[in-house]
Amino acid sequence: MSFNKITIVGYLGRDPELRYTPQGTALCKMSIATTDKRKNVAGETEEHTTWFRVTAWGRQAELANEYLAKGRQVYIEGRLRLEEYTDREGEKRFSAEVSATEIQFLGHRTEVTNAGASEDHTNTDQPVAAMSNAAPGATPNTPKKTSKGKRGSQEELVSIEEDEIPF
Repeated sequence: MSFNKITIVGYLGRDPELRYTPQGTALCKMSIATTDKRKNVAGETEEHTTWFRVTAWGRQAELANEYLAKGRQVYIEGRLRLEEYTDREGEKRFSAEVSATEIQFLGHRTEVTNAGASEDHTNTDQPVAAMSNAAPGATPNTPKKTSKGKRGSQEELVSIEEDEIPF
């Protein structure tokens, strides 16, 4: 048996790029950055950023293009491939390529309504929306958490109506 699965929680480095294959299948390419903080030999803290190229397919690609933007935090599950290429200086490099099987939007969401007013939906514990190729047609669980915290109840912080859920 063989198994290849990667989980990434990171930030988009640029806006997603949506394209369609000649057969009409949507594909969305994204760059996701993860950052680790480590101490070097001198005891100073250094940040190490790893970039992943992520590709989503089908309806998942269309939703990612619609709801994600540069700087958004995202949770990705998928299959990892290391691609070798030669850069402009002629040196061999490797690129981490991920074919996404699940995408969950995390963190902060700002959207502009038809009237031009801006709505903020902050969600600190639950994803704003989730998409999965693993179970097409499955209905998502809408967060209804009502625990009281420093900033009020979760229900007050996240107000996603069923009509707003993108599936």
